[in-house]
Amino acid sequence: MTGERREGGCLCGAVRYSLPWPLAMAVSCSCRNCQKQSGAPLSLVGVTMRDGLEIGGTLATYVDTAQSGNAVYRQFCPACGSPVLTDTDAARAQGVIFIKGGTLDDATELRPTVHCWTQSAPAWLSFAKGDTIMQRQEGL
Repeated sequence: MTGERREGGCLCGAVRYSLPWPLAMAVSCSCRNCQKQSGAPLSLVGVTMRDGLEIGGTLATYVDTAQSGNAVYRQFCPACGSPVLTDTDAARAQGVIFIKGGTLDDATELRPTVHCWTQSAPAWLSFAKGDTIMQRQEGL
């Protein structure tokens, strides 16, 4: 760890966070639920250690169900609706949590190298050569 931290927050500023940098990894997910939740062809998330994440403000939680049947906890600002965190029981067990990439104050260095549920991605979306491409979600 470098001791460096980055900050981010929701659209209205009611929720702010700070997290250790660099992130463990950046992942894109094109499953239908992430598409609906993000309003985009994919959701970009950064994986960080949950014990290093500091959050100010109140988040609401929508409990979603993944294709696997497992719970997905989608946390968002109740004032402006910005998605901020995604959490799962497996992530909790591993000590990580997923931060929505677009909520970072400076996301210019955030580049996903792992892409999940690409079978649901639009045909025009392409992924960088050498990245990990998963038709569904394996091993995350």
